[in-house]
Amino acid sequence: MTDTRPHDLIERIVPARALLLKLRSAGWTERLVLFLRAMAIASLFKGLYHWAAVCGFIGDEGGFEARSQAWQATTVFFSVIDLVAAVGLWLVAPWGAVVWLTSTVTMIMIQLFFDQVYGTNVIIVAACLLAVLAYLVLSLLAARERPQ
Repeated sequence: MTDTRPHDLIERIVPARALLLKLRSAGWTERLVLFLRAMAIASLFKGLYHWAAVCGFIGDEGGFEARSQAWQATTVFFSVIDLVAAVGLWLVAPWGAVVWLTSTVTMIMIQLFFDQVYGTNVIIVAACLLAVLAYLVLSLLAARERPQ
């Protein structure tokens, strides 16, 4: 068993200001990893939100069964794919980014072209587009940073 004294624990706590300074000096690869982890957390919450709708914890009167078949299929799709994407993104696995991009682009398409499912929410479309754009920029910058 290791001996941890209180002053050792205090030394391990990094103030927020030091964390920001560390992020500023970080390379693009570290920033990409941080972004992927943030998207993993967002995907986790999105997947749990859809599972809550499937299980009837949230939603309209009548629950999951009272909704249209298109809504049901789409909600089940996102409840599964978002949780899979969250795991892959957290592990920074290449397949995680592919699953996340599939989920995000699918959400954009559903919002824009199939408004009978969830309706059209411009904020969701803008947030998804911004996330995809940020991922592409960070990926390109991180790729330029690595020696070939």
